[in-house]
Amino acid sequence: MVSAQPQLPDDFQAALASLRAARSRPELSLEEIPAPSRLAPYGVALGAEVMVDGEEVATGRFILLHDPNGSSLWEGTFRIVTYIRAALEADIGNDGLLGNVAWAWLVEALDEHGAEHRAAGGTATRILSESYGTLAARNDSVDIELRASWTPSGTGMQAHLEAWSHMVCTFAGLPPVPDGVTLLPQRRRR
Repeated sequence: MVSAQPQLPDDFQAALASLRAARSRPELSLEEIPAPSRLAPYGVALGAEVMVDGEEVATGRFILLHDPNGSSLWEGTFRIVTYIRAALEADIGNDGLLGNVAWAWLVEALDEHGAEHRAAGGTATRILSESYGTLAARNDSVDIELRASWTPSGTGMQAHLEAWSHMVCTFAGLPPVPDGVTLLPQRRRR
């Protein structure tokens, strides 16, 4: 998942090691993607997609940035920047409180996984797509996007990635899985 790289600061190497230890649900696929190079001297990025019955229902990015000199905006030397997008049913997507709910999912996931953090901020956006003309037969669709960032405490990033992975699955509409429970594979009824 996250490749080890020589010549990196010790703190960043420790953070990478903790990311490699993170676990996620089988419906969530994580893959290392190019990290933005202008935001910090060091970074790693993961792309995610949630597949259900062969259909992509949510996508996201998890980016860990590190500046050994720190940043007053970040309030630390690390910053996590995330993005999640998921398709919703129109009746859910039109709910005026959806942005509040999306933000609450983030805060709850971080708290439930013990991911200590500060300086969190973000935006939730609803996107309504209506089709016309030759595309009029398509159903209206609503997507939710959450863009958020926060400063983790220390170099232990496992809880942060696991919390974010949980949140992507929540956005995808997957039911929560209590600790110690393994879901059986979903089978289509014929």
